[in-house]
Amino acid sequence: MCGRYVLFSDPEMAEIREIIEEVQRKHQEIKTGEIFPTNKVPVLIQEDGKITPEAVKWGFPNIHNKGTVINARAETAPEKPMFRRSLETKRCIIPSCGFFEWSHSGTKTKYQFNLPEKEALYMAGLYNDFNGERRFTILTTAANQSIADIHNRMPVVLTHIEIDQWLESYQGALDILQTDRPKLVKRLA
Repeated sequence: MCGRYVLFSDPEMAEIREIIEEVQRKHQEIKTGEIFPTNKVPVLIQEDGKITPEAVKWGFPNIHNKGTVINARAETAPEKPMFRRSLETKRCIIPSCGFFEWSHSGTKTKYQFNLPEKEALYMAGLYNDFNGERRFTILTTAANQSIADIHNRMPVVLTHIEIDQWLESYQGALDILQTDRPKLVKRLA
């Protein structure tokens, strides 16, 4: 499960800073730093053949009770009514500087996960509109070897070459969900 991630606009993180600045130029308020569910943050959406950043709230409303649904299981999203249509036509990408997970063996310890030698980490997501408000959820998959000792789930992390494939093609997106995700590096947060 991915319940927190980080988004900084530090000068050395030009790729992420450009996304944040483009959303802010549109006069859209967003949260940076440590990102929590229900924060409004930048996501990348393809509209009219162009990838554009937009401020979107994290979490689909939970139709069964109060709260929000912040993650969708990649394995079941194609069949679940809440996610099926979004997976077909409303895929998005969540830019970040890494995500957090906590170890629960012994002392609870917070770790940040990133791609090796990369400043940006992109996660696969789904979006939809609820009562006029655009919202997103992060897709998760079984943890690979690089995170399995901390948690049994991880976000569907996209490589740079998968970004267009995720946004442009439903079949391409399904193919991504069937492949192993890249190995990550962890550090104490």
